[in-house]
Amino acid sequence: MSVLRAEIMDTAVVPPADRWPFFLDMSFRASAPMAMSSDHVSDFRATSRLVDLGGLQLVRFRYQSLTGQRTPRLIRQADPELYQVALTVSGASAISAQRRDTTMSRSDFTLVDWGRPHRLEHRSLHGGQELAASLTVGIPRTLLPLHPDRVDRLAAARMSGTEGPGALLAMHLHHITRYPEQFQATDAPRLADVTLSLVATLFAHHLDAEHDLPPDIRQLATLAQVHAFIDRHLSDPALTPQAVAEAHHISLRTLHRLFEPDQETVAASIRRRRLARCRRDLADPLLRHHPVHRIGRRWGFTDPAHFSRAFRAAYGMSPQAYRALPSAPRPPDGPPEPPGR
Repeated sequence: MSVLRAEIMDTAVVPPADRWPFFLDMSFRASAPMAMSSDHVSDFRATSRLVDLGGLQLVRFRYQSLTGQRTPRLIRQADPELYQVALTVSGASAISAQRRDTTMSRSDFTLVDWGRPHRLEHRSLHGGQELAASLTVGIPRTLLPLHPDRVDRLAAARMSGTEGPGALLAMHLHHITRYPEQFQATDAPRLADVTLSLVATLFAHHLDAEHDLPPDIRQLATLAQVHAFIDRHLSDPALTPQAVAEAHHISLRTLHRLFEPDQETVAASIRRRRLARCRRDLADPLLRHHPVHRIGRRWGFTDPAHFSRAFRAAYGMSPQAYRALPSAPRPPDGPPEPPGR
């Protein structure tokens, strides 16, 4: 079964004189043409990773300072009817649109409407040592379950990516673009649904319109919040389905209903993630001096015998045997996560 793949672009693969047009071609395909300029066009350094989820495109950019102008003439030539949610990852960014001028620093989101004039600026910092970087998700306007007039209020607005729905969306986008190989290609539609739900929830939060979201959007967003909570508390032995439900102010029955599409119980999800962390630590040479039972306790297994049985059931060998494998590769943070996790 094929895994989800990223399309990689690096201007270093072409001669210096061709790097700027090479970057422009890639960036225009990810959104729409702009009148762009840079002080580094003679030898432009940039990389990108594009993950196509079908209806949505996620792109991770890293580049030298540049500016771009989306003009009325360019819009008349081609309106992609596209919103782009952009997260500043490093450097500094600024946008001017809808009579609003906004600056963004690291971990700030903004909304770009490619069907309206705007100006973008991305600056590297520290004399170019810290390149500008951003993470974007392109969304067709028709897919957002909010009225366009309301969404327009957020154009060029600054939205935090470190708290509330913004933090959850940022974590989700970072994980997919960093580790697309942890997902199957068939996961793309589900990942697109979760991404759209998190974007819609972020917008609704800033518009005070959470109750206007369709039930399925709210359910997917809640599920994503639950998965993030579980990941943050795996080391706590008291992490149980009941504790998860109480933390999210929902009933245990509602929590179990959220997990039904994944065909995995809440308890099984917690156990699988804990075991994946244990397996990762057992393969880490830097943790060789830690006893096996301590690694189990580190991830919530207080009973060494139970930990050993659970590990054997999951991976076909005891924790000690796994650690003793001479060429066991260090696994990623966990097995491929079902969409939404």
